[in-house]
Amino acid sequence: MVMDISGVPQPFVARRYLNILPECRPSEIMDARTMFQVLHSLTEDNIAFFRQNPSETGRRFIDAFTRIQEHAQSLEPTMNNFAKVYHIFDFDEKTPANGYRSLMKVVRSCVLHIIHKSRYVAANRRSIFFRSSHNCTEIEAYCSALTQLRALSYFAQKLLTTNSHGNLFFEEEKGLSEEFVKEYCSMHKGCFYGRCLGFQFTPSIRPFLQTISIGLVSFGENFRKHESGIGVAASSLFTSGKYVIDPELRGSEFERITQNLDVNFWKSFWNITETEILASLASIASTQVKVNKGLSVPPNSFELPLATDPNLTVTVTPPVAHSGPGAVQMRLLSYVLREGQDSEELNSFMKVEGQLNLDLRLKTKIFPRSSCLLIHFHGGGFVAQTSKSHEPYLKTWTCDLDMPILSVDYSLAPEAPFPRALEECFFAYCWAVKNCHLLGSTGEKICLAGDSAGGNLCITVSMRAAAYGVRIPDGVMAAYPATLLQATASPSRLLTLMDPLLPLSVLSKCLSAYAGIGGTQTLDKKHATLSTVGLVRRDTALLFRDLRLGASALLNSLLDSGRNQKNPEFCVLPALILTLVCAVRQCLWTCLHRPLTFLMHLLRFEKPAFSNIMTAETVRKSVSETALSEETLANRQQTLKSKTCQNFGKHLIQDTCSPLMTPKEPKEELPVTASDRRKHSVTFFLEEENEQESADPPGKGNTTTNSSTSLTTLAFPEGFEPLRSTEGFADMTFQTSPIVRNPFMSPLLAPDEMLLGLPRLHIVACALDPMLDDSVMFAKRLRNLGKPVELCVVEDLPHGFLSLSQLSRDTKDAAGVCIEQIRKVIAAKDTPVPTRKHRKLERIIVTEPSKTPESPAQKDVGA
Repeated sequence: MVMDISGVPQPFVARRYLNILPECRPSEIMDARTMFQVLHSLTEDNIAFFRQNPSETGRRFIDAFTRIQEHAQSLEPTMNNFAKVYHIFDFDEKTPANGYRSLMKVVRSCVLHIIHKSRYVAANRRSIFFRSSHNCTEIEAYCSALTQLRALSYFAQKLLTTNSHGNLFFEEEKGLSEEFVKEYCSMHKGCFYGRCLGFQFTPSIRPFLQTISIGLVSFGENFRKHESGIGVAASSLFTSGKYVIDPELRGSEFERITQNLDVNFWKSFWNITETEILASLASIASTQVKVNKGLSVPPNSFELPLATDPNLTVTVTPPVAHSGPGAVQMRLLSYVLREGQDSEELNSFMKVEGQLNLDLRLKTKIFPRSSCLLIHFHGGGFVAQTSKSHEPYLKTWTCDLDMPILSVDYSLAPEAPFPRALEECFFAYCWAVKNCHLLGSTGEKICLAGDSAGGNLCITVSMRAAAYGVRIPDGVMAAYPATLLQATASPSRLLTLMDPLLPLSVLSKCLSAYAGIGGTQTLDKKHATLSTVGLVRRDTALLFRDLRLGASALLNSLLDSGRNQKNPEFCVLPALILTLVCAVRQCLWTCLHRPLTFLMHLLRFEKPAFSNIMTAETVRKSVSETALSEETLANRQQTLKSKTCQNFGKHLIQDTCSPLMTPKEPKEELPVTASDRRKHSVTFFLEEENEQESADPPGKGNTTTNSSTSLTTLAFPEGFEPLRSTEGFADMTFQTSPIVRNPFMSPLLAPDEMLLGLPRLHIVACALDPMLDDSVMFAKRLRNLGKPVELCVVEDLPHGFLSLSQLSRDTKDAAGVCIEQIRKVIAAKDTPVPTRKHRKLERIIVTEPSKTPESPAQKDVGA
């Protein structure tokens, strides 16, 4: 498809908040042409000066400025062409935001930083205090970032010409989406995590991002060495100094950690704020509330009236997916003590939490029940954090909104994958509707609120409430929600290459865990607490165990293959034994040199040069008992999934859906070699059943080859090649699964009839968030259906700014935008929403028999 780029939108001036009129910064008013002219003149001046300096640093300056000029010449027309089509993908004229704008905004920010650095060099290069090596390294770092951004701009151009009109997502499961995953695996990302960390965000948030990155790499270095989080934190404190001094080391270590460590590491790191010390400090610094109760609601069924006929009821059953019936954990927050919050009935649900409720009974003044109730689902990628992590801004909300807040602590993946969290959140919502008088509210207005993964749960809980036929919430405030949980390329998701809080490899680990994918291993606490001597003993024992098992399995398999071969020339037993001996010798030396890495070498036998004998993949499966345990776990998860999710299969996408959801004809998949399938690889989603290996096709375009991985990359223009990673390829493979197309997991793919039952929706997104396109496309779908929806986009802030709302003025103001959206939900007049009977009573949209039936979309448009 050829995009129409003839229309030029009105001049756009970047603002801190797109729906609020602040003062514009001078750097944002400079147009692209002037910006590149200034850059060219500064680089030419610096090149001319350093040509007179024959030193090594001078040559580095010349090389860096020359490459910057080359990239600028290519990026200037690209930015101009994108500027002509921005408006096609915007939600509306008042909200100019989409992934293409965000990517070009990042490019613009990088160029402006280079201009600033170049001006500094030009002004101080003759000074005796000028640190030439330091400033040269700074210029080289931003030059590397500009190189990678140029590569992303080429990919965005390919998306622009391939996607349908106005669609931000690539519609097919393979193709460009798979190419992007392959490119991400091989591209260098450390330049975005070192000196250039957070350059695209507001300056007030960058010091905190640097602190988080230093803490992350220090935590990763000491991970699994200590039993308690305090021990890891203490060790990280002593080792963090080198990452403060050396940004390049920090960037490379950050890249290594994001590529190699599993979801358990991220769960542990993100849960640092749950420790008693940090939680106590956050509690002291946050707003003080009168009620802070932890509740545990037992898994008992109860009845709720149907929205269409209150005389009829529906039974709400407790969550049972994966682990069976279990209590649902919640937290009640209220700025003042209200009626019902000190009742014996509510106290019977309380959990013992130390000092949290000591002052509750000392309060004598009891306020009347609020007419509103806010039900909150926290974020954390479905794998980490609880309501305690989000307490600081929730306490502010309960004070500013003057209403109680019930935050749900749903079970987390990978121990409790989909749909366990959805079941618990829906059960908690129904319980709150039935027992709102115990929570200090009359329940006249009920609003759902959540961020990131919690925003996804807000939408899907509302969809499930409509499907059950019970009361739906009066509105939803979803902050940067994830509405499409599958590996689909979009311009905003290209930002995962540089986002310090949401890299693509981390995002894939979280989504795979929520989808119930195997490949994430549960930490062995017994091994995690071993000392250095204990690690050596353990590794030595594992070595001899694996040698024994591997030799036995290899000999048996050779004997079996020998029996099946009639031709004696295929008897290659001596050669294979020699190969095994060489590998064992290498493993023994590795065990003595570095015992912690011997197992990795043991699993990397070279494939023999005989095409008709057992491959290296078979050897790895035979050598390691871990493979057997992982296979058993995967089979168990698949069995559980088939039992708990089979009732959602009826909601798969129909032909009547939007273009994004239209099923495509099956296309030939790109073959993957056996070497690409790493046993411990991190996957996006479940492997397709009965997947067959095929030979690699002849390479086309640029091809990057590694000793263990062969990737067919994008065809970049002649003479240009992005920087490749020195940390090896990320262990990621592109795989798909039908479960991620479940509308209760990816609401963007839900049929129109399910979305028509949603209440008023207010979305707060971030312009620099990799999940921005999720919000824009979902808002556009609801608007096309005639549903009330509002999209508010904040600028220059990262994904997850609510958790950072206490750290800077910008994040605090953005959290205030969320509060304003909740107030709009509460203040909105009641509007008729299409209601449904219970699913067992046939889901029929109710219409008045005395009037001509109208579609729900027409009713909403008329209202």
